[in-house]
Amino acid sequence: MTTIAVLGAGKIGESLMSGLLHAGRSPEDLLFTERYPVRAQELTAKYGVEHVDVAGAVRRADVIVVAVKPQDIEPLLDEMAADLPPGKLVVSLCAGLPTALFERRLPEGTRVVRVMPNTPMLVGEAMSAISGGEHAEDEHLRLVEELLGSVGKVVRVPESQQDAVTALSGSGPAYFFYLVEAMIDAGILLGIPRAVAADLIVQSAVGAAAMLRSDEGHPVMLREAVTSPAGTTIAGIRELEKHGVRAALIDAIEAAKERSVELGRAHRED
Repeated sequence: MTTIAVLGAGKIGESLMSGLLHAGRSPEDLLFTERYPVRAQELTAKYGVEHVDVAGAVRRADVIVVAVKPQDIEPLLDEMAADLPPGKLVVSLCAGLPTALFERRLPEGTRVVRVMPNTPMLVGEAMSAISGGEHAEDEHLRLVEELLGSVGKVVRVPESQQDAVTALSGSGPAYFFYLVEAMIDAGILLGIPRAVAADLIVQSAVGAAAMLRSDEGHPVMLREAVTSPAGTTIAGIRELEKHGVRAALIDAIEAAKERSVELGRAHRED
């Protein structure tokens, strides 16, 4: 079995470990690093996975998954480079960071696959987009697809699209949460208790997502099926259009994409 080390056991790193274990991987096939000793002890007790330092992780693992915040990447790459054997597969879950950064800072020939996951990984429903670096071959992409398939759906995209993916699906859950929050507030305004409003909206969101995933899941057709002539839905849609909600959402996604570009630019070679 392939040994996998997760460098950085935050929410995304822990979610990946949990998903891999639920998919049938043995705790003996996993390693993780964590800077806080108390949390490291908690995770080992919870999952039975060994906590190691960075040097131990990169030497022992076949696949090294980097799951730290972008601002923490530079010192981590320095640690990795000192002990990383040639030819290892490095999988980056770091938003905005190009594969070229890892290839430049790590030993020559390191295989790098860039991944943009999202937080539904916590419940096994992630949307992850993957791109291979210069030395990554199809077998490496297939392995990453297999690993990430345990926590959701995976697609391959050119790396040039990763900033857009970050804005669309990486940040996407936050936009849905924002919309649900607003709809719950509307329910309260209309006199419905918060708990009841939350149940109404969350279940509506779950049902709508299931319909979108069905064979007849085109959003325009589904929306039109709910929108009767002179009915309540079209009155609400008119207000959304009047306030420019569609344009605002497009602008928000464009802004998120530009921020992803900025994060990557900060780590590009001059």
